Amino acid sequence: MTDRDAGQPAGAGAAGGAMPRAGDSRDGARRVEPASAESGSPASALRTPRRKGRKRKRGRKVFAKGSPQAQTAGAASVPHVNGQAAGAVLAKAAPGLPPAHQQIPPAADDRLQKRPRSDLPVFAALDLGTNNCRLLVAIPGRPGQFRVIDAFSRIVRLGEGLAASGRLGQGGMDRAVEALKVCADKLASRDIRRSRLIATEACRSAENGDVFIDRVKRETGLDLEIIDRQTEARLAVSGCGPLVERDTHGVVLFDIGGGSSEIALIDTSRHRTPRLANHIVAWTSLPVGVVSLAERFGGQEVSRETFDAMIEEVLRHLMAFAGRDRLRHVAHDTRFHLLGTSGTVTTLAGVHLGLERYDRRRVDGLWMDRENVDRMVNKLLGWNFDQRVANACIGADRADLVLAGCAILEAIRRIWPSERLRVADRGLREGILSELMADEGVWRRNWRPEGRA
Repeated sequence: MTDRDAGQPAGAGAAGGAMPRAGDSRDGARRVEPASAESGSPASALRTPRRKGRKRKRGRKVFAKGSPQAQTAGAASVPHVNGQAAGAVLAKAAPGLPPAHQQIPPAADDRLQKRPRSDLPVFAALDLGTNNCRLLVAIPGRPGQFRVIDAFSRIVRLGEGLAASGRLGQGGMDRAVEALKVCADKLASRDIRRSRLIATEACRSAENGDVFIDRVKRETGLDLEIIDRQTEARLAVSGCGPLVERDTHGVVLFDIGGGSSEIALIDTSRHRTPRLANHIVAWTSLPVGVVSLAERFGGQEVSRETFDAMIEEVLRHLMAFAGRDRLRHVAHDTRFHLLGTSGTVTTLAGVHLGLERYDRRRVDGLWMDRENVDRMVNKLLGWNFDQRVANACIGADRADLVLAGCAILEAIRRIWPSERLRVADRGLREGILSELMADEGVWRRNWRPEGRA
């Protein structure tokens, strides 16, 4: 089963070649992918000019030291970020990086930008979830950012039937293994510096999850790591960090998955450090996702009564979350919002925009207000199964799951009412790549590839 939204992989490796257009697909290769602005150090990005006067080259004027002209010229030459002197911005952000949505002074990124692509290390992140198998391969770009050079996504429904049986089914395992073989070929074709290959809820909760992981290693050579729920929540925050703006006071970040839904409460009202994950004040992992909820209540024909029953089921789990009130002090602040990373919210965004074909460039980072979200949920609830299949942003692969996702979203909105929802077409893989690159130190100014002077 192929994910109809998956784009064709980038034909170009690190050595060069043509790249596909950015944002043509939900999970396809992307030309520039912002990573989490959580690690690295730009403190040395701007060097204090020497006080000793030097001759100016290329016919530029030479001013006497301390003259008004020199002071004016010096002030004009300092890069500015969002209207502030770059030095002041960096001083506030040190020792980490400023957010990816801010401009980066040129001195901070020339080192990587001037280096040939073939000279840059390659990193990879694979996420095998309950519903999807996804891979990203990337090289570092500007500080806190990276460039995707290859990608793969396929709906495999590994967790199909898991809620009822407690075990991974043969069909789901076979589909996942076939998709992972494609990923293994892609990884083998490149010189990967570091990679992290994770499996989430389906393998985590299935009785035969470890047996399946052994089969994957035997048949594909890939050594998958089953991560715990806390790690999954942290990686989601790392991947979505650039979408939390500097003046934000609080965020409820949620990732609606196939077998579970991760929720992280982020408090930045008192201070803000570059590592957004440090501001998680509470988190939970709900044992419900779009696949498990749809299997329990039905996904093809969903009445209003069935939809309300789904919401109540999710609310029951949310009310058991002891940390749900940790953002009460900012919940009515205009600088508080929800941030969703999942197929549910990207689908709502695509329908809201009336896209004839899903376009990541228009969806990722989109703001939706309360009325727009209400309208889209009611619109989908009013469509029958065939109408959902016919929509370009839903299709046959998601038509029986999207309303279960909307029910989870509605429950979250009832616990944390917000006037604004920001949509993220990014998540675990981006978080993995960001952390791998930061750990490798590729954004440090004195970084050099191994074996090179």
